Amino acid sequence: MTSSSDKRFKQIGIDRLIRLRWLEQTADLVLAGYGQEAIKIKLQGGLRPEFPTSDMSVRGSLDKTITMLMKIWVRPPLELQSLQQKGLSLYPSLPEDQHIALHWGMVMSVYPFWGAVAHQVGRLLNLQKSFEPRQIQRRIREQYGERETVSRRVRYILRSFVDWDVLRDRVKGVYVRGDVHQVQRLDLIAWLTEAYLHAQPNGIASPRVILNNPSLFPFQISYLSAGYIVAQSPHLKLLRHGLDDELVALQK
Repeated sequence: MTSSSDKRFKQIGIDRLIRLRWLEQTADLVLAGYGQEAIKIKLQGGLRPEFPTSDMSVRGSLDKTITMLMKIWVRPPLELQSLQQKGLSLYPSLPEDQHIALHWGMVMSVYPFWGAVAHQVGRLLNLQKSFEPRQIQRRIREQYGERETVSRRVRYILRSFVDWDVLRDRVKGVYVRGDVHQVQRLDLIAWLTEAYLHAQPNGIASPRVILNNPSLFPFQISYLSAGYIVAQSPHLKLLRHGLDDELVALQK
């Protein structure tokens, strides 16, 4: 029997642009206390002007966009509900420009494909100043298969990164690094660690691998030891590997 966690890693899931302001609006509605149906209705009203057509296929695109937004912040998979609740608890105390870390972590956890694309983007940006979409598409097809849908969905995610200002168009078809956000709060670092682990099939890694990971390329994260990270969350545990190597793992 396949668990919902297994399905997350097999499915691509994201098949359209995800704008940062849409996620911000969704989280705001959850924090305002609206129920699921009320949030859906408000998102339909709020986003409809951005889908200005009577074409039913575009209306369907609006509905699918709202389904993704709801899955991220309103009704995430069961194994991610504690992550969602903790993220929402951090949300009001963070400056608005730091909310991006929460949105990034939730999207990456719910849709690991987002993290897979981000990982390849981060790797390339560590090696060179710019890249073309085909370079990312080639690497992702090696992971997910030689399908046109894979290449198309990589393009959606790259355009989402541009919308979030973490990538920029240098010229048409060439991307460069955008904004880099400082992450220094202990509780946010621990939360991002947990989000990262939920986006990995094995749910275990060293702090250095996590906090410098290419999939978190929009963030410059202060280093914390495994002990400090685990102390911030009851959902994480400390594992020792050899004499000196400490790992952080998800509590099962």
